[in-house]
Amino acid sequence: MQYCSTRGGVRGRDFREVLFSGFAPDGGMFMPETLPVLSPETLRCWRGLTYPRLVLEVSSLFIPAQLIPRDHLEVLVGEALSGFSVPDAVRITRLKDGLSVLELFHGETLAFKDLAMSCTVHFLSYFLQKDRSRAVVLVGTSGDTGGSAVHSAKGLPGLDVLVVYPRGRITAVQEKHMTTCLEDNVHVFAADGSSDDIDRPIRRLFADQDLVRSHGLMSLNSVNWSRIMVQIAHFFYAYLQLSGVEETEEDLPELEVVVPTGGAGNITAAYIAMEMGLPLKLVAMVNSNDIIHRTVTSGDFSMATNVTQTLAPAIDIQDPYNMERIFWLLLGRDGASVKTMMEEFQRSHRHSLTESCRKQLSEVLVTGAVSDEGILETMRRCWEENRYVLCPHTAVAAWHHYHCPHRPAINRCYVATASPAKFQAAVEKAGLTYDPPEAVLALDQLPARYQNLERSPDWCTDWEERLRRWIQLVSRTRKDGGACYAQTP
Repeated sequence: MQYCSTRGGVRGRDFREVLFSGFAPDGGMFMPETLPVLSPETLRCWRGLTYPRLVLEVSSLFIPAQLIPRDHLEVLVGEALSGFSVPDAVRITRLKDGLSVLELFHGETLAFKDLAMSCTVHFLSYFLQKDRSRAVVLVGTSGDTGGSAVHSAKGLPGLDVLVVYPRGRITAVQEKHMTTCLEDNVHVFAADGSSDDIDRPIRRLFADQDLVRSHGLMSLNSVNWSRIMVQIAHFFYAYLQLSGVEETEEDLPELEVVVPTGGAGNITAAYIAMEMGLPLKLVAMVNSNDIIHRTVTSGDFSMATNVTQTLAPAIDIQDPYNMERIFWLLLGRDGASVKTMMEEFQRSHRHSLTESCRKQLSEVLVTGAVSDEGILETMRRCWEENRYVLCPHTAVAAWHHYHCPHRPAINRCYVATASPAKFQAAVEKAGLTYDPPEAVLALDQLPARYQNLERSPDWCTDWEERLRRWIQLVSRTRKDGGACYAQTP
């Protein structure tokens, strides 16, 4: 299995090289040069497999045994998914009228990102120990990715993680999952801007190939292929549990999957699963930051002037960077066309899809946009009918259940990306209550550590240089065998 850039400038990379990368050197994103296609017989053979076993089976399609032998891969996946609060790491809850919820939030930071992040960090640690090398992870977050990265990587030898979050635009629980982790290899920055603002200096840093090589700089955002790869297993699990495949020996039945979408990582994983032979109908639901909805319905792939703050902050994103992977697949892996499209978008923050491309996209992806009032209405209705509290992001998906007719012949799955415990203000605004777990309540009593990235006239360059200097400091400190902070737990 070899990997290439969506912009055509890089080919022939192996999984290890891609795992330790951020954006490709040409600015694109790494993808497998070919995708494996699974037969109906294989899918039927996978019925009854646990979620961890499906992660193993999917990962082994993309990670050659020469790099990680299968028995080692099985141990890594097992260890990564052993600390979740439900036996299978994920769970499906079946509610009234076909509202089936795939709960992906049973990890330490109560978000779906714990699943792929934990596996990816275990893969990293395997190579770092094997090679006796070091890496520096740089992560921009809209809320959940940062906490997952911190808790997956804390205390690991050979790995430092720098996380940048948008101050005042995430919940207190999301913030505390990052700032209360005082391990010496964790470095947290609070930026005066949006998550899209944060992406700009991070892209510049990854474009500096000398910096990347000198410091082992890499990403754990869903820019990283390994994150997408593990997330593919979500959709195989949902399909095998909910599609009714066990009831027919003829054509495989379809499953409609509804995904709350911001950076488009999960919906990209679902589309790749389709390309691998899984019969899915995909629905991407967004909040008021509706660039994906506008792209599909009118071809308007353009950023709004500002990111709108909503009750679903983890998807308050106007730059859904994983759409580049979907465009690449839709355009027949035409790197030159993707390069032209995405460079125009990055330069002007807008691009108009051709009608042909828009039509292709709309044939594989249905979308909808939900206001804050729609989020609250959905949370209330789900509680009234099921005594089940949705987080505001999951409510963005479940809005589709209440407003779009359900064809009885096709089962549906709604992806629950986070626990309502992380979003108490939204729960209370909906007039509901949810008792957070003890671990969340305990966060209030913990000391915090973070650094500020303040807004300035030349904020993008200032943030870039501040992060660059800290990356260099971390590397020097580790080389000298020292600590970055005066006190560690």
